Amino acid sequence: MSNVQRNHPMDKLKKRLEAILQVVPPRSKIYYIDYPVYSNGGDILIMKGAEAFFKSNDIIVSARYSVHDFHEGIHIPEDHIIVLSGGGNFGDLYDAHQNVREALVKNYPRHRIVILPQTIFYKEEANIQKTAALFNQHSDLHLYVRDESSLQLATAYFPRCHVELLPDMAHQLWPIEVKQVPVKEKLLFFRTDIEQKAEQTQLNSDGDYLDWPTLYNRYERKLIYYISKGLKKPATRAVSQWIWMRYSDYLMNKAIRCFADYRMIHTSRLHGHILSCLMAKPNLLIDNSYGKNSGYYQLWTHEVNTANMDTPAQISALSMPKYRESTATV
Repeated sequence: MSNVQRNHPMDKLKKRLEAILQVVPPRSKIYYIDYPVYSNGGDILIMKGAEAFFKSNDIIVSARYSVHDFHEGIHIPEDHIIVLSGGGNFGDLYDAHQNVREALVKNYPRHRIVILPQTIFYKEEANIQKTAALFNQHSDLHLYVRDESSLQLATAYFPRCHVELLPDMAHQLWPIEVKQVPVKEKLLFFRTDIEQKAEQTQLNSDGDYLDWPTLYNRYERKLIYYISKGLKKPATRAVSQWIWMRYSDYLMNKAIRCFADYRMIHTSRLHGHILSCLMAKPNLLIDNSYGKNSGYYQLWTHEVNTANMDTPAQISALSMPKYRESTATV
């Protein structure tokens, strides 16, 4: 590790993830469930961080299931820990993932269940009450959350769960070092989905516009679709999973190569921000629709010298030393 990286704030964030070893000790046997098989590069980074964490700590992954091949009849040995992927899909915005989560809590009351760092968001009170009724019946449920708002919700509604604050699993990938020299000035990596904030559309900024759905072309997305279909069939499930684990490496590396092309990243994607930080790439973060990004920045990445939050004061600071010194590590 270089002198620039030693004692870096990103080192500290990676180190914090070791708290998970208190409930998933080294050499544990686990089922890793709800890993992503779709074209959201941020969730792929989370998965790759989780897999790197398992490997670094000799955690044995006996089986993996995504939303495509998970079913409630899966037999999970009682000496295995159920580990659910982290991310930002805990709540009532993404039903498929929440349904898997709740089915596991309901159907495996004697297993230890560990949910890797999540952001929690519910639109409807009735929906979080439904989750709470299930979660509070489980005696060995461990929930990690990525921000203060999620911590407040989890401690208020899930008092029988073990709740702890941790950064995103993608921090396990620190540092991502690239030799590629930036040839373009600015990438505008903006959300185009339900979490897009209205103010984002009012920005008038020069640069290349991308999002995860446009970073990956239609042929790459089509292959993901066929892999997901293959996971649903018992005859092709194993080979489809094998292909995905390797193809997702390609997708992650494509994102890294893309970001490496630019001197600065302006993004409303949390993992556009986190990937930039992992690469020591100057970046300016815009909030999403419900405050996930600002909450994460204020708690975890505000000390990273390559990162800023998009406010009028921070925009005017683009030429200040905090940004200028950042290019040394890329």
